[in-house]
Amino acid sequence: MDIYEAIRSRRDVRKFRPDPIADDVLKRILDAAHHAPSVGFSQPWRFLLIRNQETRQAVRRLFDEANESARDVYTGERRALYDTFKLEGILESPLNLCVLCDRRTQEPTLGAQSIPETVVFSTCLAIQNLWLAARAEGVGIGWVSILEPEALSSLFELPDGVEIVAYLCVGYPEAFLERPLLEQVGWRPRQPLEDIVFEEHFDPKR
Repeated sequence: MDIYEAIRSRRDVRKFRPDPIADDVLKRILDAAHHAPSVGFSQPWRFLLIRNQETRQAVRRLFDEANESARDVYTGERRALYDTFKLEGILESPLNLCVLCDRRTQEPTLGAQSIPETVVFSTCLAIQNLWLAARAEGVGIGWVSILEPEALSSLFELPDGVEIVAYLCVGYPEAFLERPLLEQVGWRPRQPLEDIVFEEHFDPKR
């Protein structure tokens, strides 16, 4: 699969088959993530692999609590549609992966003085690499964003300076959808490329 095909066919996966991911496949995916660019070659990403069912049940409970608040943002038809979505695969996927950013350092990170957040942005680039490599391997990724970071950090007993960037469900999907689910059901359309590209200055009216 070439890079453009992987980008266009990558999906946020929620429904997984129980098949385990082979060690060599997982290693290739993590190695791809580890070869992401990072500010000051800081390589701040850390990968916490979670297979234990009790731990995942605890994470699922945190999701349920956060989701109760998240769904209250919507009303009427929007709320009804929201309630039809499957928004996680924490227990079904063969592997959960918590991606961390380790901001502990003995010296300033080269290139991050003006924008310290670039250390976290670097971790996001590793996640993108991981996601595309997984797609090329036929493995699905689902990002569970409906979680309270402080509660999750407490569960994993993370030290100060190590923060959660993403909680991912990883496994072979039941299927890769032709289009992203939210586009498919009409939650939100894909914006035309010409509407988001500007020349020389930003047009606030667009």
